[in-house]
Amino acid sequence: MIAERLRAAYEASAADLARGALGVLRGAGGTAVVADHLEAAQAAQAGPPMVADAGGADAGGVAAGGVAAAVSAVRVLGADVLAPYVLVDQRLPPEESAAVCLCVSALPPVRQPPAAPPGGPEAPWIRAWIDWGLVTVLAGLDPAARPAAAVVPQQPPRCDDSAPRHRTGGGSDGGGGEGWVPWSLRMGQLASLALPGLDSPVHHRARCGVLALARGATRAVLRRDFATAARITRWLAWLAADGVPLPVNVSLLVREIALRGHDGGRCTLDLAIARRLLGEEGP
Repeated sequence: MIAERLRAAYEASAADLARGALGVLRGAGGTAVVADHLEAAQAAQAGPPMVADAGGADAGGVAAGGVAAAVSAVRVLGADVLAPYVLVDQRLPPEESAAVCLCVSALPPVRQPPAAPPGGPEAPWIRAWIDWGLVTVLAGLDPAARPAAAVVPQQPPRCDDSAPRHRTGGGSDGGGGEGWVPWSLRMGQLASLALPGLDSPVHHRARCGVLALARGATRAVLRRDFATAARITRWLAWLAADGVPLPVNVSLLVREIALRGHDGGRCTLDLAIARRLLGEEGP
């Protein structure tokens, strides 16, 4: 019961943070998404004042109650907490940079790159890539920021469009690539990397897996898994912005997901980012 309540609290915190980022992206909220989120969590917890300087941050000071959930939410959303400053002509406030540094210092990225699946477990590898995206975007927005360093993880498995759709790990013989179903689902989990200014082996795989991404987004819509559909569609929007020809109309896909899967939180944030990538301002 306690574990379920904690999980619900962490999920609610991530959803609130996504709504905050969405507000800034739409020009309807404040200008410091993470700082405001941490301040609200600190006030609710009624604990000691939070350290504003990431360089002197004490991880133990943010490791309990609502603040812990708020810090975790930043790491869950990754670079998406900074997406408004990447996609909109708006300066990153100093307090926002310090707040992100604090969150990275509180839960430092791994020092050794975890093995990519199928050689290693998927979750730590995905976490490492999300951390890399957050730290890299922050450094681009504020070169003076000094967050904990994030290693560049191993590259993703290759997708093989001719392989059985559900094949994982490149087949039992270790050769070839993955089927498009597991591959596209994993790319959806890495959607926070689908932002301008980021480039990595993940982005290279996206450019080489256009058909798989289109299939994955369409499959998710048909299965009414709109959260996954929105995340994969972000990659399609990023590819469109990158000038890559696509086999689907991404604008129509975004509208369909928005009509049927609007949640006001993470899914809506993914769709808003996709619209920005496509040059559309819609709600």
